[in-house]
Amino acid sequence: MFRSLKIFVLALLVASGLVVAAVQPASAATSPQITLNPASGPAGSAVTVAGTGFKASTTGTVIVGSATFAFQTSSTGAFSTGITIPAASTGSITIAAKTSSIKASATFVVQPAPAPPTVSSAALRFGVANAGGPLAGSELDEVATLAGESPSILMIYKDFLQAPPVAEMDAARSRGATPLVTWEPWAWGGGVNQPAYALDRVAAGDFDATITQWGQSIAAWGKPVMLRFAHEMNGNWYPWAEGVNGNQPGDYVAAWRHVHDVVAATGAANVQWVWSPNVPYWGSTDLAGLYPGGGYVDVVALDGYNWGTSQTWSSWVSPVDLFAPGITQLRSLAPGKPVLIAETASSELGGSKPTWNTDLVSYLAAQPDVMGFVWFHMQKETDWRINSSASSATAFKSALLARRS
Repeated sequence: MFRSLKIFVLALLVASGLVVAAVQPASAATSPQITLNPASGPAGSAVTVAGTGFKASTTGTVIVGSATFAFQTSSTGAFSTGITIPAASTGSITIAAKTSSIKASATFVVQPAPAPPTVSSAALRFGVANAGGPLAGSELDEVATLAGESPSILMIYKDFLQAPPVAEMDAARSRGATPLVTWEPWAWGGGVNQPAYALDRVAAGDFDATITQWGQSIAAWGKPVMLRFAHEMNGNWYPWAEGVNGNQPGDYVAAWRHVHDVVAATGAANVQWVWSPNVPYWGSTDLAGLYPGGGYVDVVALDGYNWGTSQTWSSWVSPVDLFAPGITQLRSLAPGKPVLIAETASSELGGSKPTWNTDLVSYLAAQPDVMGFVWFHMQKETDWRINSSASSATAFKSALLARRS
């Protein structure tokens, strides 16, 4: 009887809602918290912020100094969002996340960024031509990491419509590198047939104002600069090649000597003149008729690529087969002149690029008159980059290390 009465009274209370709290006690509120992944690293690091215990299904903000990053919580009050540590951050910084009145924070420890590898003192210098040139610091930091050393030669490309690249030369110098300026007497994008830039027009003085401006700027700059004028002249793909664009035999040497003399007249004694044909091939113009003479050239160079099977007309070629015949010709034409490989790289297609990288550095390091090589670190006709594959990058770094031993 008593038990039945108790059940009846309880039923009345439940029906009236007065004992809900007693039957279903409220769970304790979860304290908001955030975690950072990673919790330390250099300024500029990408960090994932994950939070729990926030207001459900609402927007919030992560605050890092003066920077803010929005996020959206789930139905359980959780979120995950990416942020970037500001570039100027130092020491320990507080990262806070909040939704309305709910807030939590965590600490990120800013670590000093590792210094990029330094320039090597090896006799065979390592240089690079990268997409952004000397002003692209992040690209060059990546190259230095891949190579295990910073390039000591940095390529710059300019045509006759562009101003002297003083900012780029400054940037190269600041990284301990010598600027190698490829100066092209044409207007980029205009094709091979550009009569205004025919070699006889250059020799006649049509561009003396431009040439003088360049000479004066380089002279005022005052530091060593390598000037590679009108390269790959023994081919047929540039308007300064003989046999195209109305150019006749002898025009190239006349144009080169004229440009050299105009620059020299400005007092630019800090220029090293780099004469840079393509590796000779069947049908190319004979180098003997294109060489301006020892008094007009300081460094002789070659451009040569292993195209592999990346093109319908190409096949795999070893570094020795690619460069040895041309180096022999350069030694005959310009005895005693230092030799530079001004552009080179290999495709991945048709053979082993890691082996090619190793063989290239080994072969060039064994040539006492070869002063260095410049790797074309770009993805263009094919993937020429050092890191076109992990195995290519590993072999390249090991080869450079071996030549320093």
